[in-house]
Amino acid sequence: MKIKNALLSTAAATASLFAIGATAQAATVTVKSGDTVSEIASKNNTTVDAIQKANDLNNVNLIFVGQQLEVNGDNTAATTSTTTTQATQTSTTTTSQSTQASQSSQASQTQSYSAPATTTTTASTQSSTSNYSNNGSDSAAKAWIANKESGGSYSARNGQYVGKYQLSSSYLNGDYSAANQERVAESYVSSRYGSWSAAKSHWLSNGWY
Repeated sequence: MKIKNALLSTAAATASLFAIGATAQAATVTVKSGDTVSEIASKNNTTVDAIQKANDLNNVNLIFVGQQLEVNGDNTAATTSTTTTQATQTSTTTTSQSTQASQSSQASQTQSYSAPATTTTTASTQSSTSNYSNNGSDSAAKAWIANKESGGSYSARNGQYVGKYQLSSSYLNGDYSAANQERVAESYVSSRYGSWSAAKSHWLSNGWY
């Protein structure tokens, strides 16, 4: 009975998903490292101005990794197709999981198994060590770039480039405070390179980041 109810619920969810996909008038994309508004506009058959207006962007040159942008391209049919396919896959997966759950419940009556606690502890330790190493490397790369660009001075100027990280004045939007320089520098590097270490590698290859 539980399996039958799961199948009926899944079918209803599939129909709802298909209806939502069919009536969607706009698509949403998630910004990835290295993306620009111009590239996103080109891929979605729209314009930079249209994306700027749809998302109320103050500066089209400043977008962030993970940011959701609405685009009004000609990809409604593709969105509907993708949604329908995903809904079908969800239905198949749910059916399979329901069957497996039933079999697992029967098997648990005759056999019990506990995973070794040391596995989780070891994985957690390795993850913490890796994160510490990555953060330390990024901090060193950030300091290295700041020294190369301005000698670490928030008041350094070079034409249109301002401050500790020599950011374009348009990026800073008129706010040259240390706090804003740090905030915009983090956003710029995260969006364009993904990390300060990657930005340093680019600087070493090209003489700028």
